[in-house]
Amino acid sequence: MTHILFGFGFTLITALIVIIGDTAIKYAADGGQPFWSALVIAGCILYGISALFWFFAMRHVTLVQAGVAYSMITLLALALIGAIWFGEVLHAREYAGLGCALLAMVLMARIA
Repeated sequence: MTHILFGFGFTLITALIVIIGDTAIKYAADGGQPFWSALVIAGCILYGISALFWFFAMRHVTLVQAGVAYSMITLLALALIGAIWFGEVLHAREYAGLGCALLAMVLMARIA
């Protein structure tokens, strides 16, 4: 049980780091900043750091367990960040897509 908790903990940390990196890159893209701007570089560095935590997650849980947890966390968080911070409008199609993706992830988690 401890292994699983460590695995999901590392998966959560990985997802949070990637979400912060994605947000930094989105700010750079929306601000018209160049590819070599501080925000883009910070996002890339965060991606690299997240790979280290992903490695430790893989030591404690299966790839499908970590993948499903990571996908659920990032899917919901990035949709919320896009809508709330960046003012991106979610239409019925996007809500349906989020629902289908979450359902697929739940089904995968139960099969695994």
